[in-house]
Amino acid sequence: MNTQQAIEAAAKHLQRLEGHVFDVLNVSKPVSVEAAVNLAKVVSKLSPMLGNMIEFNTVEVLNAVERFHKFGKWIRQDPDFPDTILSGSISPTPGFEIKAWFPMATEITARFKDSQNHFVNDNTYVAMLAWLPEHMIYGRPQIVGVCIASGKTVAKARDRHYHNPPDYLVLEPEDTRERTRNLRQTNTNGYKFQGTPKQLREAETLVKTWGKAGKTYKPTPQYQAKLRQLIARFPYRLDTNYAKMDRIKHAGIEAFKESIGKKEFHGTSVNEWTRILTSEDDSSIRTAVEILGIKDSGTSALVR
Repeated sequence: MNTQQAIEAAAKHLQRLEGHVFDVLNVSKPVSVEAAVNLAKVVSKLSPMLGNMIEFNTVEVLNAVERFHKFGKWIRQDPDFPDTILSGSISPTPGFEIKAWFPMATEITARFKDSQNHFVNDNTYVAMLAWLPEHMIYGRPQIVGVCIASGKTVAKARDRHYHNPPDYLVLEPEDTRERTRNLRQTNTNGYKFQGTPKQLREAETLVKTWGKAGKTYKPTPQYQAKLRQLIARFPYRLDTNYAKMDRIKHAGIEAFKESIGKKEFHGTSVNEWTRILTSEDDSSIRTAVEILGIKDSGTSALVR
């Protein structure tokens, strides 16, 4: 088994997780319609914790596949990149960056900031697992869809989408290989121009001297040196929203988002559930949760 075969085999097993319920936490059925309305407004706050638990358990799922046993073991890396690798005899080492997504959140808030330089061997893929509670606002987390994409294509799509000098710059990290492991930098960052119109014209004149391909992003030291000239001469601000998965404009991820939104649960699409349950119209939410079989049971149901 080589690197690409290992990734393809793992990807197939991850794709089969669609419909799988992770028995890691169970949100109890609300005892009243009013309690359900309140739960609908805060259930998204479970996303960070449940997302991490899904990521942990995904590694266990891969390690349960007997085919991998003679080649190594899938291990979770924290805080190293990527999230999980097949540690063993296969080189380059296959790996996955795992992103859990709760579709009823406002957007895919997970970020993908790692440099293109990490993907020269195309041995790291992104596995995005969309999950919802079994009953939309209560129950155990259920995987409703899986998207597998080459990390190399995601990084290139991100840089192609954002990078537009001199207005917007994507900068590679400095060379930190000589630093201790916990101080090494692997992430790119985005910078937005903040100068005056006159300064922008001056910056545009400088960029024109780079030639016809001057605006095409390159993660090379030579090209990055040009970008740092702009940072040194003109005012820029760090973009704190940079590299959110929802904004990268990767064709595969965009298609995945659209497909999840159209899926029907309890007779209604995910997009429509999201619209209703995140609205400020409590009457619409009450009607929706009654469809989920939630009725007033009385406070005695809280005590067992």
